[in-house]
Amino acid sequence: MKNRILISASLLLAAGFSASAGSYLYLKTPGGIKTEYELKLNADGSLSDVEGEKLPLQIKYTAIEKNGVKHIAYDLTALDDCWFSFENEEAVSDNAHKDCEFYMPGFWYHHNLRSPEGAPSFNVSDSWTVREDRLSSPLTGIYDPSSKIGYTVLRVNSDNADCTEQNQSGDVILHGHTSVGFTGFRNVDNRPTLVFGYPYMESPKRYIRKLTLINPIRAFEKIAKGDTRHLEWQMYTIPADDYSDFVADVWNYTFDTLTPDPVDTGLDNEQAKGYLANYFRTSFVDKYDMKYYTSCGIRTDDCANNGMFEVGFVGRVLLNAYNALEYGRQHGDQAMVDNATSIFNSVLNHGFTPNGFFKETMNLEDGSEADILSIRRQSEGIFAVLNYLDAERRLGNRHTEWENKMALLLDNMMKLQNSDGSFPRKFRTDMSVFDVGGGSTPSATLPLTMAYKYFNNKKYLESARSTANYLERELIDKADYFSSTLDANCEDKEASLYASTAMYYLTHVTSGKERAHYMDMCKKSAYFCLSWYYLWDVPFASGQMLGDVDFRSRGWGNVSVENNHIDVFIFEFATVLDKLADYYKENRFSNFSNVIKTSMLQLMPREDNTFDIAKKGYYPEVVQHTTWDYGRNGKGFYNDIFAPGWTVASLWQMLSPDRVDNFFD
Repeated sequence: MKNRILISASLLLAAGFSASAGSYLYLKTPGGIKTEYELKLNADGSLSDVEGEKLPLQIKYTAIEKNGVKHIAYDLTALDDCWFSFENEEAVSDNAHKDCEFYMPGFWYHHNLRSPEGAPSFNVSDSWTVREDRLSSPLTGIYDPSSKIGYTVLRVNSDNADCTEQNQSGDVILHGHTSVGFTGFRNVDNRPTLVFGYPYMESPKRYIRKLTLINPIRAFEKIAKGDTRHLEWQMYTIPADDYSDFVADVWNYTFDTLTPDPVDTGLDNEQAKGYLANYFRTSFVDKYDMKYYTSCGIRTDDCANNGMFEVGFVGRVLLNAYNALEYGRQHGDQAMVDNATSIFNSVLNHGFTPNGFFKETMNLEDGSEADILSIRRQSEGIFAVLNYLDAERRLGNRHTEWENKMALLLDNMMKLQNSDGSFPRKFRTDMSVFDVGGGSTPSATLPLTMAYKYFNNKKYLESARSTANYLERELIDKADYFSSTLDANCEDKEASLYASTAMYYLTHVTSGKERAHYMDMCKKSAYFCLSWYYLWDVPFASGQMLGDVDFRSRGWGNVSVENNHIDVFIFEFATVLDKLADYYKENRFSNFSNVIKTSMLQLMPREDNTFDIAKKGYYPEVVQHTTWDYGRNGKGFYNDIFAPGWTVASLWQMLSPDRVDNFFD
């Protein structure tokens, strides 16, 4: 390519951007090689080849600034049939590229240096472009900490279409229409530069499945003679004191721009629970000493029970036992009550290690069990049991053996707590540490806070406060939310969700300035959690199941840098958003909470449509919304194996918004 050119310098500078920009056109014919053109902006707003070569496209550029936002548009009109790819670069700062921080919501934070080999990060390259549907908003941001200014580019698109690909890499001619473009950032002569265009490209590598990077792709779409493609973006400059403020301000701006609406599923909370309750009835297994609901490793095409037991994470056996007990009592379903009670009794009698920890995962068919434990599964098990014990005590039932088990487990767990307040992510049954990472620490805050309320013992509150100090110092202040999920080791949604929820739980047992401080920390981490949730509807191709059933991605959350699918991991977070909305008088929180609470019920398997799931109420887990998969099916479908226990538990918590307040009353 030739040297970068200046384009609409006065408009760029007015919007706070650098004056350095470039536009490029790529053409390809079937069976032919790619041709590359650098473009220049003419006085009449047209773009032409810098060397004067005639192009098969007329390109018209327009820019309007409104309220500090620069609206730019390109209209490409074909003079002859051609296949094209259009690309823009906008340098945004004079600071060195390596000294800036980068943001692609739900995919990229800072330099993605928490990510392991095989996932996108600065360790692989300092320049990345991705398909827009990989992101929770079709946006890229660059934050310059020296000037405390952030720069963003956001795609604005009313079209919604996609087509399946013929090849995963290389220069690919599309066989149909897509609305998916690309966005990203690039190091151009050591200057941080926003990159965006249409149709999609991914470079320098393409991330197609867990820890699998392949060669890049550039897609070319056909435009027929006389037809026009209208392409539009917004560019916004945001002053921000730090990266956290930048992420928060960008989320507010993006929410206001995309204005996601609730999704009408025709289901209220009680109807949704009625469908989910079928999971309790049909997944129950009682042929072993341990009773449980099957969750792990289930096939979507038959949802058959197996011998896998898991107390937390993707199993959530004990929380679902509490859910089933509550629902069975409310609806006079004695069989459901008896089954749930038998699960609690069996775990009490057979579900603990000799030194008092939960047996986390077991294969009851061959008698094997994991000898590596996790602070997250232990915490989720305690969380479920304390909810159960509190509900029982309110009914006049006291379970002293369970209380003693929980007291021992909590004391053992606190022995693992480090002096800085953190907990190791994983440890062995003999309490030796296996994984020192502190990313799962906020999962422990919830049961510790609950234990303080239930047992009225201040040692649990002091331990919870210590976790909060660690979370504030190492996660929230550093905007570094990592490794809470147990099947990845990277930046992830669940770390920020648990951090926000942990601070919210502490507001129930504190007062005055301390409570106000925890609310502030809850809000600050909530914005990072929100950044993982989709504010727009990604498109699907005809024949992809999710598109065929008119699935809307808004309100669903991506998972992690390693695992690029969306799911319904929400639990109490929608309730947290509602509380934050009330406390800070911020309607965006409650409005988006309503989007989440409606949209997440879209794929409920029921009589009239099971959404490719064999049994009613078995809510799907791995929803593949972009070109990434676990090795089965790909975009528009599910993975063939799933774990519905946690999805049912997550939605049940969302559908029970008074639970937290009721526990702490």
